[in-house]
Amino acid sequence: YETPAEVRMLSLMGADAVGMSTVPEVIMARALGMRVLGVSCVTNMACGLSTEPITHAEVIETTARVAAKFERLVSGVVSRL
Repeated sequence: YETPAEVRMLSLMGADAVGMSTVPEVIMARALGMRVLGVSCVTNMACGLSTEPITHAEVIETTARVAAKFERLVSGVVSRL
C-alpha cells in the first residue's frame, strides 16, 4: 500500500486517488497499440488519511461488497463500445 509521504506528495500534485497497478497495464497496452479506458475501484482510504491503519482484510471486504455493482458498471460500459 502507499505510504503517508506518497499520499501527501500526490495530493500536492493534484491527485484525488492513488492506484496500485493501472499505469503499468496502460503503458503496456498502449505500447501494443491498444485503446485504453481506465476504471478503478477504490477500496480503502489512502494511508495517513484515517486514524485507523489500512488492513488487507478491509480491502478484501470492500471489494466483496462492491463487486456486483462494479461488474455491472464495467459490463454496461463494454456493451456500449
